[in-house]
Amino acid sequence: MRATRKEIAIIRRILHLAAGVVLDEDKAYLVRSVLTPIAYEEGEGSLATVIERLQAEPGGPLERKIVEALLNNETWFFRDPHFFNALREDVLPALQASGKRPVRIWSAACSSGQEPYSIAMTVHHHFPRLWEQTEILATDLSDRMLDRAQRGVYSQLEVNRGLPASLLVRYFAEAGADWRIDPALGQRITFRPLNLTHEWPDLPGMDVVFLRNVLLYFDNERRREVLGRVRSLMRPDGFLILGAAEATFPTQENYAVQTCGKAAYYRVRALEVKA
Repeated sequence: MRATRKEIAIIRRILHLAAGVVLDEDKAYLVRSVLTPIAYEEGEGSLATVIERLQAEPGGPLERKIVEALLNNETWFFRDPHFFNALREDVLPALQASGKRPVRIWSAACSSGQEPYSIAMTVHHHFPRLWEQTEILATDLSDRMLDRAQRGVYSQLEVNRGLPASLLVRYFAEAGADWRIDPALGQRITFRPLNLTHEWPDLPGMDVVFLRNVLLYFDNERRREVLGRVRSLMRPDGFLILGAAEATFPTQENYAVQTCGKAAYYRVRALEVKA
């Protein structure tokens, strides 16, 4: 199915309003590849009729389906392992020594759950005394991804991506051709829907925020807004962990840059913060 420039522009605008994501003009092929199967599923004969329905039903189920399909949900266990090395070697020891209880960690765009489960495995495996005092919040705007994350079932290909064999043996059980994560890890994780660019629910103060590979899809205004809201949630001496491509986004007056091996991350400077 073909799409006109005007139709592509409408989809780009909808995606920006719904999720804050800026889709480049040269991504027309992506829009077509996503909308074509959805058009068939919805019984529409052309992309034009899909656009007409979107405009007639703003914020409806069809819009949500298309927005979720256009988002990049690429993730895997222990993605960019040097950040998890920093969590294990610097961040969690500092939190354990501080005596803060509970320790709150937020995976702010958790997709299908590999990131929050990787965090949980790191805490449980290396800091058992801290485990019972740890609360992990995992959020995403996609209900479909959150459902997958909560089920905690992953294919052989997914557990082969980044997950050490020793942790697979310890924390997963075979479920037919797939693998199911230990439900005990899920007991410390709360999964909630949250759109970073829309109104947030009331959240508690956070000690660690993983906000990786999200901001690079936003424009500068949205980046500043989201970072400011994240900053207002950080507890004293909290830690912010961004993706490797997002290293220059925080402002120097808000955070001090720290390094651990190849990982650069951020520690909150003294400021009034949420308790």
